[in-house]
Amino acid sequence: MSGAGLCAGGSPQRSRVIFDPRWTADAARAAGPPLLFGLRLWASVCLALYIAFWLELDNAHWAGTSAAVVCQPHLGASLRKGWFRLIGTVVGAVAIVVLTACFPQDRAAFLVSLALWGAGCALVATLLRNFAAYAAALAGYTVAIVASDQLGATGGLNGQAFLLAVTRASEICIGIVCAGVILAGTDFGGARRRLATLFAAISAEISGRFTNTLALAGPDLPDTQPVRRELVRRVTALDPVIDEALGESSQLRYHSPVLQRAVDGLLAALAGWRIVAVHLVRVSDHQAQQEADAVLQAVPQELRSASVRGEPARWIDDPVGQRRICEAAVRRLIALPATTPSLRLLSDQTAEALAGIAHALNGLALLVADPARPVPRRRGFRLRVPDWLPSLVNAGRAFVTIGAAELFWIVTAWPNGAGAIAFAAIVVILFSPRADQAYTTAMSFMVGISLTAVLAAIIDFAVLPGLETFAALSLAMGLVLVPAGAGMTQPWQTSMFTAIAGIGFVALLAPANQMSYDTQEFYNSALAIVAGVGAAALSFRLLPPLSPAFRTRRLLALTLRDLRRLAIGPILRAPEDWEGRVYGRLSVLPDAAEPLQRSQLLAALSVGTEIIQLVRIARRLGLGPELDVALKALARGDSAIATVRLARLDDALASRPGPAALRARGSILAMSEALTQHSAYFDAGAPG
Repeated sequence: MSGAGLCAGGSPQRSRVIFDPRWTADAARAAGPPLLFGLRLWASVCLALYIAFWLELDNAHWAGTSAAVVCQPHLGASLRKGWFRLIGTVVGAVAIVVLTACFPQDRAAFLVSLALWGAGCALVATLLRNFAAYAAALAGYTVAIVASDQLGATGGLNGQAFLLAVTRASEICIGIVCAGVILAGTDFGGARRRLATLFAAISAEISGRFTNTLALAGPDLPDTQPVRRELVRRVTALDPVIDEALGESSQLRYHSPVLQRAVDGLLAALAGWRIVAVHLVRVSDHQAQQEADAVLQAVPQELRSASVRGEPARWIDDPVGQRRICEAAVRRLIALPATTPSLRLLSDQTAEALAGIAHALNGLALLVADPARPVPRRRGFRLRVPDWLPSLVNAGRAFVTIGAAELFWIVTAWPNGAGAIAFAAIVVILFSPRADQAYTTAMSFMVGISLTAVLAAIIDFAVLPGLETFAALSLAMGLVLVPAGAGMTQPWQTSMFTAIAGIGFVALLAPANQMSYDTQEFYNSALAIVAGVGAAALSFRLLPPLSPAFRTRRLLALTLRDLRRLAIGPILRAPEDWEGRVYGRLSVLPDAAEPLQRSQLLAALSVGTEIIQLVRIARRLGLGPELDVALKALARGDSAIATVRLARLDDALASRPGPAALRARGSILAMSEALTQHSAYFDAGAPG
């Protein structure tokens, strides 16, 4: 009976599944935002082209191309990218005028300087982050684009650099403004709220899991290292979301150091959590339970009751109240009476963790527009350079690639070779900061450019000849731009769709007031673009970026080098300088890094912080020479001797009354445990 019923009712049941209106509604809701962005991109390009046509600019398609490039699925990202694109364009325009003035009659020197400028911009683009890196890249290939306009078939300058630079900059600015107007008028933005949700969720989860570690101290203490590793990854992933939020709000831009301090605070909380977790494992179960309970009593119930999965809603509703709770807990923990170095260590590191969460809540309060507390700005701009080598490798690759394209052009006398140079510069500079993903991204981009050539040819020669009005031209371009723009919002092949909707389609179609349908010119231009992109993609294979494993080893080695210098010299004596340097390396640590390597970097962070604190206390107590002996052993790469010397210093401090001596003993205990746990790392490559 059941079988008969299944056979009889099979087709209608399948029909109901296929044509389920709920499935159709879900699909429509999922497709809505991507299509809406595609429409925004299309409208931005059309508005930019209309204004450029009205102004009768020679190369109106650069305005449309700029509008397409600036458009991003999120409003903040679009506005931020437009601002930095404007900066990069102006810098590049000035640079090409200067280069042309310096070498008006010397073709070889001009081409070499062009390659050097591209290499320098690739270096700076790797050092900077997010859209600031994009501005540096744009400054590099803007020079190549303007140079391609003023170079003849054999590479001679036509003396029009200034006029071309002004024209290109004007066209690009029109595209930026048009994209900003369309996006700001149709998208109210959500980066600020999204960033607040992320801050609240991560802060709540760190608080909940950290207090859970204290509550479960003893035989049931879980291994929290995998959780901390994932939280470090989530914290470092906040950087691009912060950049988007800065694009939406001038208030956030003014107080941007507060957001950076909030990120640093989360990393500091994770570092304090690591020290507490390591210490609880190394002491007896009874001692761990007793001392953890004493510390936990100083932590307010609001923080102890936080779910290990985080409670973002409660933290978003009252970030000021949560911050005050954390700050009050920090004061209680610092003043907590402690009779042993172990208890002092637990209370101090718990205070450090909660102080870090308080900094994160200060950033959260800023995001939810709370005016209760003024937020200070940092003095000056500090660029964190985790490692110079990847930047130098990218600069060398850019110089070789641009130089090879120039040499090929001169040897072959290819009329469209200057265009190939420009697109080789665009891809090799733009994608260099993506490290091990650069080759894959460049190949996907080349596939997109190849498809764009086909689509542009169809529109140019099969559709446009029968059209006469701007409205018809806009509709024809929408056939490509709308679906390609929707594809840009998807995680699958984003680079390919960016090549179609962003740089490629409008540039190849080259719409103008008086359209030209020269097939030979079109295919020569398309071939130059594909060849330039292909040459850049090939450069990532022939001169590959540093591997993730090698970059990780270098970051660990550089941190260890700085730690040894810190142990014997006066550099980085300010905690924020040392912490900022290590936080910068944590932020660029490859995802492929092993959990042990991440733990080693956090251990080095904690040892350096404890050294800075211990030096101050020891000098005040007159025990500087004893500490120097231990630190010199650490600098030599002999962690065993350093641990022994620290134990002797601890014995000397045991006879000194007062909270300062006990706090120093807590720092010694934290250092000794880190040195013992990761002795292989701290002893690696010991200087002779």
